[in-house]
Amino acid sequence: MNYKTISILGATGSIGHSTLDLIRRNPDMFKVTALTAHSSVKKLVALAKEFMPDFVAISDPSCFTALKDGLNGTGIKCGAGESALVDAAEIPSDMVMAAIVGAAGLMPTLAAARRGATIALANKECLVCAGDLMMEEVHKHHARILPVDSEHNAIFQVLETHAEKAIRRIVLTASGGPFLGLCQSRFNAITPAEAVAHPNWDMGAKISVDSATMMNKGLEVIEAFHLFPIEATQIDVLVHPQSVIHSMVDYVDGSTLAQLGSPDMRIPIASCLAWPERMPTPATPLDLAQIGTLTFEQPDYEKFRCLKLARDALLTGGAAPAVLNAANEVAVEAFLKENINFDAIPAVVEQTLAKSDMKAPQSLANVFEIDQEARRTAQALIVSMNDME
Repeated sequence: MNYKTISILGATGSIGHSTLDLIRRNPDMFKVTALTAHSSVKKLVALAKEFMPDFVAISDPSCFTALKDGLNGTGIKCGAGESALVDAAEIPSDMVMAAIVGAAGLMPTLAAARRGATIALANKECLVCAGDLMMEEVHKHHARILPVDSEHNAIFQVLETHAEKAIRRIVLTASGGPFLGLCQSRFNAITPAEAVAHPNWDMGAKISVDSATMMNKGLEVIEAFHLFPIEATQIDVLVHPQSVIHSMVDYVDGSTLAQLGSPDMRIPIASCLAWPERMPTPATPLDLAQIGTLTFEQPDYEKFRCLKLARDALLTGGAAPAVLNAANEVAVEAFLKENINFDAIPAVVEQTLAKSDMKAPQSLANVFEIDQEARRTAQALIVSMNDME
């Protein structure tokens, strides 16, 4: 049977859920070879029994007994811990969906690159934390990255057949999140429930908060720099609340090409799954007449300080993007646990950057050292902030 084999790293998250929905609708096109999750063991067991992969991994070792017991009698091999995620990525498959959120996705995605896999990349942190090292391994082992983020996937679709020298700039569009029209003076009263309620996209809590601070767009700027043949100064951001135009590319002849679609992650995921062909999705077809109006505005870098911090980190280079990402992960987690206010997130990131060494990582081990040190610094800053209250 002519089907693609696929390993899904982060199967129980929002990207994994949408990926499996498409596979479920097109059972003759795909065979799942591996599934992973962090700690959602019941969901992982249910998915394993439905899709019958060769291997299943849970990153939280305390969940291994429950995973093993749940798979008893299925014949499916399983593992636990960070090494098991790498094992899942190394299992032969035509494609790896890299959808583990955060720096935890770095090692398994790198393992997939080193075996020359086609990687559907939904993990921004791989390129934010270790962009140069990751792309070096991708090129060295003749792997391929297909971007899953709607913005980067849009650029990929537009750029695919055009010469690099013809590009004038890339424009990443941003919805602006749920607080685009909210006065900045009210940011300190924003609750986690409000921050995760995105107006257009259905995403996990961490990514939703990143969208609300616009850090998500800042991370995408850094990711775009590594994915596409451009300079940092050739990447712009434009706020587009309707989330219909997902990104644009300006060419030197004055042409601007854009990719449009409904705000449904199954569209860019399907673009990757079926590449270089296309496949049907259940996404609502775009009806521009019904939408009527598309609006655009420049981002407010003072109001959404995280976006400016990310752009500055890209220009600084070295360890700055990895420090930025680590500090942001710590700050967002603290906010979701109601340990800091929403408007403290950029403060934690900015102060962590100011206290950190910007020397560029020379190896993956350096990346993890930078990541851990930045996390310790951010956590200490949060403790000191709370002590001052």
